[in-house]
Amino acid sequence: MLFLDIETTGLSHHYDEITVIGWSIGGRASTMIKGESHQRLRADAKDALALVTFNGIRFDQRFIRQEFPDVALPPHHIDLMYLCRRVGLTGGQKAIERELGLSLRGEIANVDGFAAVLLWHRYLRGDLAALETLVRYNRADIAAMGAIFDHVIDRLHIEPDLFLKRAAFKTWAAPSGWIEIPQFGTARTELSSAPDFDQLLGGSPAEGARIVGIDLTGSEARGSGWCLLDGKKASFKTVFTDEEILQQTLSSNPDLVSIDSPLCLPAGRTSVDDADPGRERFGIMRECERELKRRGVNVYPCLLPSMQKLTARGIRLATSFRNLGVPVIESYPGAAQDIMRIPRKGAGVEWLKMGLADFGVICDLTIASHDELDAITSALVGSFHWVGLVEAMGTSEEPPLIIPKLDGKVHPTIIGISGPIAAGKTTIARALEKLGFAYTRFSLVIDDELRVRGQPLDRSHRQALGTEINRTGKQSWLAERTLSRVGEASAVVVDGLRFPEDHAFLAERAGGSYIHVYIDADENMRRERYKERAIDGDFDAVASSDVERQVESMRSLAHQVFMNEGSMEDIDPWAVKLAAEVRDETCQSPS
Repeated sequence: MLFLDIETTGLSHHYDEITVIGWSIGGRASTMIKGESHQRLRADAKDALALVTFNGIRFDQRFIRQEFPDVALPPHHIDLMYLCRRVGLTGGQKAIERELGLSLRGEIANVDGFAAVLLWHRYLRGDLAALETLVRYNRADIAAMGAIFDHVIDRLHIEPDLFLKRAAFKTWAAPSGWIEIPQFGTARTELSSAPDFDQLLGGSPAEGARIVGIDLTGSEARGSGWCLLDGKKASFKTVFTDEEILQQTLSSNPDLVSIDSPLCLPAGRTSVDDADPGRERFGIMRECERELKRRGVNVYPCLLPSMQKLTARGIRLATSFRNLGVPVIESYPGAAQDIMRIPRKGAGVEWLKMGLADFGVICDLTIASHDELDAITSALVGSFHWVGLVEAMGTSEEPPLIIPKLDGKVHPTIIGISGPIAAGKTTIARALEKLGFAYTRFSLVIDDELRVRGQPLDRSHRQALGTEINRTGKQSWLAERTLSRVGEASAVVVDGLRFPEDHAFLAERAGGSYIHVYIDADENMRRERYKERAIDGDFDAVASSDVERQVESMRSLAHQVFMNEGSMEDIDPWAVKLAAEVRDETCQSPS
């Protein structure tokens, strides 16, 4: 019989890892610390006929098979959690121990699973006594399993057969000497060292990016953490009202805003409250939340009653930012904390401060509140996103939740082209196409929609539909469809940006690999070009349309402005120069 228990850095088999494995078999108690050889465990597991755990089917077994696939666990698995339920013993292992009057823990009686995580992090920072306490805690868990097993057998009234005597599993799980802890050395360098900003993001566009992170609350009466991360220099404060958040953020001129809050509804839902007619059919969870649940992350559904105000506020703020051309992502700071090797939210402010300082964040963290520390972490998610070290968890109907991921896919290089009518946008975009950029434009999707409606493909109908799409809040849908036309192309030029939301969408998609170029020319020159091209419609009428009147707002959002007032021969050399600059600036990667 192999009695086994593991300790981990958290509950998620996807993001967390094993720190300690303890087991008892054949009158011997053994412990393996992360980084040590697992061959003794492998041999003992091979010899065992049955495995005994508490909640091991859902937890321990999954972690071991993932981290040590060559360990062949015994064919029979007795999970005491389920066995206890058969005799009316419910709750966690320690609750059952109390109910049965077991007292094997002594001076570590107050240590629980959460404290075990902190003990491991203390050990990584040089506290050998913390590791000793963690191992004692692990062995006490195993010892108690045997005693619990004995009580369950009594309640099940199982009698030994004619040739066997009653087994006392307490002594099997807690053999002689089980409380004697072996000597351990300091944590190995590969365990105690954690990556920092310079290692992961140094030499990349994140070094010069200005990212605002917001740890949002559901009410303006409660303060939200706010941070501006300029490279790795952080400034932070607590903000309250939506107006204050907008003003503080816009005055900081950020490249990206990263908000720790749900920023969209589940596909099919139209409102956050339970009166929504789609409540029964479409539920209260998004696909990203379902996926996190599958990964063992305890995440709240975005439309749980207690989450509805937060979700509504997050959507409202994100819409306000995007209407002004400010890109916004929904962030998941917990995964960033995993990368920085600090305990997840809830461990306490001191651990967050220590982890952020070790990562290289520059500021006076001693005065930061918990919410402000979370805002800094949220901003760091934005930094990872800026260079593509992320996983975007979402669907075509649900904008993504951004998860830091060190082997994330590099963002495509995207050049967005905006400017007034007849400035030469398409000419320049086609010049970039000749240089290897996949070409797409917003009007292509609008034309597809006009065909579906059976309407003419002329400028007036395109502008009318473009205005309708924008006014009905479907600008991101249009941008998504426009970009989807080029598939997985690594370099893209998008022709015909008209609204600030277009700029925000492309920046959200490509991070630091996005460049917005505003093409302009003298009005008289544009009139002549328009006349020469014999385009349908009067120049003044077209230029004064609702869509065209929005174009001037794009100038302030552009990274570059090109005055296209020369000859056609001037365009190709400029396009070559732009393409070289963009590829050089956006294709940097961490060393």
